[in-house]
Amino acid sequence: MRRIAYFGGTFDPVHTGHLSVARSVTKQFDIDLFYFLPAFHAPHKPNRIPTSAFHRFAMLVLATEPYDRIGVSTVELEKSEKRFTIQTLPELYRIHPDCELFFVMGADSWADIRTWRDWEEVLVMSNHIVATRPGYPISFDHVTEKIRQRIVDLRNGSSKTEVFNDGAKHIYISDAVLYDTSASELREDLTDGRLEKRNDVPAAVAKYIEKYELYR
Repeated sequence: MRRIAYFGGTFDPVHTGHLSVARSVTKQFDIDLFYFLPAFHAPHKPNRIPTSAFHRFAMLVLATEPYDRIGVSTVELEKSEKRFTIQTLPELYRIHPDCELFFVMGADSWADIRTWRDWEEVLVMSNHIVATRPGYPISFDHVTEKIRQRIVDLRNGSSKTEVFNDGAKHIYISDAVLYDTSASELREDLTDGRLEKRNDVPAAVAKYIEKYELYR
């Protein structure tokens, strides 16, 4: 059974931390195809208008071009509206009817998971991978006991690969990649005109940001 992973977010902009997650998750979980899944407008971030979906998609395409197994999905962008993960996951299963799906999120999304629509149902619909971040503590107290029973902690070199094929849906906590890049902090740096001092975005993305004068 092929393994397909989707990494949801606004990716505003995509940065090297996001790419590190994609590469590391693909390797650790033997993913056949890894897709970035940019949101048209993340419903749990109602107070910030993101950069145009067109620009965010273009930057993702440039960032992922060197990688054969990493691509960009337009499933949510094509809807041109706020979409909830509870709506998107069934569509992904229709696209990949005979595959094992993994939904990837960062530590910040995990911390805010209770703000997601029907969050408990979301967490049992597919496998999930939570990518940790240095200095960002991971807690499990905010989820129910039913959800905690499905958590598989793969941090600190732990290898519990036998659970991957047990037919159940799990929530894997992975520290396979350690990145400390924040899109919000990066946007502040770009606003201040300090892009040339940063190595946190791929070169092609940096050129795109400069060419179209984004984040000014």
